[in-house]
Amino acid sequence: MYIKIYETEVSILVTVCDRELIGKTLRNNGMKLEIDEEFYKGELADNAQVQTALLEATTANIVGERSVDNAMKCGTIDQSCIIYIGGVPHAQMFGV
Repeated sequence: MYIKIYETEVSILVTVCDRELIGKTLRNNGMKLEIDEEFYKGELADNAQVQTALLEATTANIVGERSVDNAMKCGTIDQSCIIYIGGVPHAQMFGV
């Protein structure tokens, strides 16, 4: 999985994406998700690194089976947060 972290003074945005999805465009029922390399491709990360980053994030964009599964395992999202675009799971997390 790739993980990229964007930090500002007030927020931490984390993007997580399954490796094989980088550069692809997903479409489904009028929805389009471009998995842009510049936005999503950061460092390769294992499950523990992904979960740690998501637990510290205020906002996250998560794409792919493994990435979404990791987010669910650490409790940052649940099943109701997931949509499927082109058969691929996608979730967004917003902190309060």
